[in-house]
Amino acid sequence: MTSNDDTFAGMLELLAQAKPAGGAALDQVAIATGAAGLITVVLLWLGMGHRSGKVALLGRLARYSERVSGMPAWLAIPAGIIVVSLITALFGMLWDISLHIADGRDEGPLANVAHYFILAGLFGVFASGFLSMCLPLEKPSRVAVKVAPGWYAPLGGVLIASAGTFALIGFPLDDVWHRLFGQDVTLWGPTHLMLIGGAAMTLIGLAVLFVEAGGASTRSAPAWVVFLRRISLPGALLLGLSTFQAEFDFGVPQFQMIFQPMLIMLAAGVALVATRIWLGRGAALGAALFFLAMRGLMAVIVGPVLGEPTPHFPLFLVEALLVELVALRVKKPLPLALASGMALGTVGLAAEWGWTHVFMPLPWPAALLPEGLIVGLAMAVAASCVGGWLGARLSTDRTPSLRSAAIAGAATIFALTGYGLIANGEAGAGALVMLEPAGAGRANLQVTVDPRDAADDANWFTATAWQGGGLVVDRLERVGPGEYRSTEPVPITGEWKTMLRLHTGRTLAARAIYLPADPAIPVEGVPAESNVGSSFVPEQQLLQRERKTDVAGGLWVIAYSVVLAIALAFLAALAWGVHRVSLAPGRPSPSRWTAEREHVDEQRDRDRSDQHREPAPQ
Repeated sequence: MTSNDDTFAGMLELLAQAKPAGGAALDQVAIATGAAGLITVVLLWLGMGHRSGKVALLGRLARYSERVSGMPAWLAIPAGIIVVSLITALFGMLWDISLHIADGRDEGPLANVAHYFILAGLFGVFASGFLSMCLPLEKPSRVAVKVAPGWYAPLGGVLIASAGTFALIGFPLDDVWHRLFGQDVTLWGPTHLMLIGGAAMTLIGLAVLFVEAGGASTRSAPAWVVFLRRISLPGALLLGLSTFQAEFDFGVPQFQMIFQPMLIMLAAGVALVATRIWLGRGAALGAALFFLAMRGLMAVIVGPVLGEPTPHFPLFLVEALLVELVALRVKKPLPLALASGMALGTVGLAAEWGWTHVFMPLPWPAALLPEGLIVGLAMAVAASCVGGWLGARLSTDRTPSLRSAAIAGAATIFALTGYGLIANGEAGAGALVMLEPAGAGRANLQVTVDPRDAADDANWFTATAWQGGGLVVDRLERVGPGEYRSTEPVPITGEWKTMLRLHTGRTLAARAIYLPADPAIPVEGVPAESNVGSSFVPEQQLLQRERKTDVAGGLWVIAYSVVLAIALAFLAALAWGVHRVSLAPGRPSPSRWTAEREHVDEQRDRDRSDQHREPAPQ
């Protein structure tokens, strides 16, 4: 065999070992499709069999759930399934992101254990909505949706099923996207956002379902049931809305740093303000504590227990306290939303700023001022207006001015998102890197940037290494004008992808230190060389090497337009559902859950008083 034959054989062997970079293998697509079809058939058999009277299992479960919860089964069963399903999906998502950061692409969608948690959670979400639609054999509420002659489904159930469908559609569309455009190694890929957004918005449907149930409770729920649903639903909404900042939580964001304060304020404004207006005193604080408990547990499991990069998380506790304090003085929804937004965007933002220096991998620097403060405050007020509208619609307050404020808030959110996406990768700078061997395929870095002030006032200037079996995010230490050094050794061999990342102003640039060859794309490797200067390039070229660059621009426009149209239709359906349930006659009081808890407490106090009361003289 000639040397050329040896080279060709070696290339074939590398290709056979390479992880796919343009969609899943067809056999795995077929297996996943078959499994999804089987689950769907079982679900249809269970739901439609219940409606026809041929399957008694769901009816028995319904009667049991009503006895335990005191709620109608078409609310109790979805409420029991959905929070568990979403927490399962969130755990799977965080684990999946951590695995991708540490190990790169999957060998296939069925080779990643985390995907099973995501799929199980999302199917659980869809199943909860579908079962809610199937359970009532009579019209369950005045706002129920007519599905077929004689079949009225709860409005909230329809919204939950729609959200689950929207999220599940993201899986096959994600594979199509990879085949067309290559792997988009970022959380903010369009189809990834469908998965996240659909799951997060499920909680809006569940809130509508609770409101829709109104006075249909079979009896007063036990105190522990009232407590759990009062913190788990808004806490899960906060969990869902916080997933959009996950790249920042791991320390490998691929977008401007101003997005992190904006996204934290978005989650706080919508979830906490809506929660406080709808559920009353203490609900916002309960939601924040539920969030911290769940995210803390997941961080421990994904990080120390499973040995993957640890997902960090925002605090939200100060923001919850601020909303609670504002609500003690301000009662009307619109002034409460505006005042809460101002408090969140100032004191709350300052608290998160400090928290990043305690816990986050990329603390917010002084260079983020004043832009970070301005956009954070604007987002906090805009999100609080949307949260105020949502909370008021879920209660009985139909203040007309809230709709205008919510529309203005939503428009501001979209405008701020577009503003944050305006970036470039032309740093106009280079870096000379000296490698000092530190053993075991690692080296310490001595970096000299040119021009010398290129990294001054940077939002981040890091040596980042990932996808080689772990994650290293080393914030370079400045030792002189234009001179920096690493604070820990970084890997420069194997499958690691090691680079300098520089974010100044609107510039997101990177300079390769070591990159392995990747025959599946295909791209050549970049060897680790000492005392070599090289220019910074747009960092997307290094972070997303799998992304295809030879795709016609028109195809990008069509693909993004299709995903955007689906997303806007879904959001419009959610808004319609919230508006429809707000106009329902005969609705419960806005503090129904609070009233239930107070009723339980009063009854317990009366019982205790009766036990200690002296018997009347005979």
